[in-house]
Amino acid sequence: MKRTRTMALLAMAAMATATALTGPAEAFTGAASTAKTRETTHTTHTTNTASGKAVRYAWVASCAKGDYVTPCGSWTLSLRGGKTVKVPEATVYPRGADGRPDKESSAPFAVSGDGSRVVYFRRSDHKLVWTDVASGRSHGLPGSSAKLPKRLGMEDVAATLSHDGDTVVVDYGDASGKLPTLVVHLRSGEVVKLPGKDDVQGFSPDGRRVLLSRTTADNTTEFTVYDTDGQAGESREVPQVVSNNSPIALADDGVTVGVVIVPTSGRPRLRLYDLSTDAVSPAVDLNVPSSESPYRLDWDESGKLTLWRLRSSDDGTLTRVTASRVDPSDGALKKIDSFRVRGKIYTWWLPGE
Repeated sequence: MKRTRTMALLAMAAMATATALTGPAEAFTGAASTAKTRETTHTTHTTNTASGKAVRYAWVASCAKGDYVTPCGSWTLSLRGGKTVKVPEATVYPRGADGRPDKESSAPFAVSGDGSRVVYFRRSDHKLVWTDVASGRSHGLPGSSAKLPKRLGMEDVAATLSHDGDTVVVDYGDASGKLPTLVVHLRSGEVVKLPGKDDVQGFSPDGRRVLLSRTTADNTTEFTVYDTDGQAGESREVPQVVSNNSPIALADDGVTVGVVIVPTSGRPRLRLYDLSTDAVSPAVDLNVPSSESPYRLDWDESGKLTLWRLRSSDDGTLTRVTASRVDPSDGALKKIDSFRVRGKIYTWWLPGE
């Protein structure tokens, strides 16, 4: 499970027991990155968020088994237009390194930020594939990037799609960190390697950069930005106020990182961190209701942000997801989407995860 998702879910659990955002001030946007960028021809996918055919969230149902629950049924996509679409070829029970399915866990799944594409392990051949949601057509990832490495199980693999779904990052959880992280360009079939010991934090909104993090020998955290052609950009050991909080998001300039600080009491706060100068902006309180928990933070290509937040019942069950644009000057939230999450689900994934 990805680090950002784990931290956000812990924050939601703690709370249970107790798109666009106006751009940051110019002083905090950071210098434009000088790292080499890939020339890319962008084409329109067969689906878009306005059509109602984009994914709102993906989920697997839960079934009672004695005094606990297990995943059951097929992966299902809840679309913006209100329909649901099953993905029967997507693996539900992950296979371990020994090839045996674990029927008490769920296999990896990923949704692009615009909801147009999904990635999963195909049941028939256990390969990673991507599917266009509107057409339902699936395609295998190129070459060995589709295959599960030896001595690894499906749960040791995390796939992340760029916002437009054109690029996939495949991160392996091998203990040694020797397996490189793969950047797979779906349109060209090109595969680029990044350092395997680093953890993937996410894409920039244009899909041309990836933010990686690693723990140093001094027990500090280092952020490095890579172009998706493998060229390293800004890199720096970051302050604890950045490394110890979540959610975070990388802007298109390749240096600005948005981070939400979730204190043990009081309102969550937004800060902007500049990798090129090591500067942290003043904190701005976010007007998040006490019943909700910040979950995801996403930049868009216009330099604005979207904050996703979760609401859960008293027992920690997720009940509603809300996305808002944020005014960084005063932390005001303007809702742009909100939906109830169906009951009795085992796991779920939002666009961008």
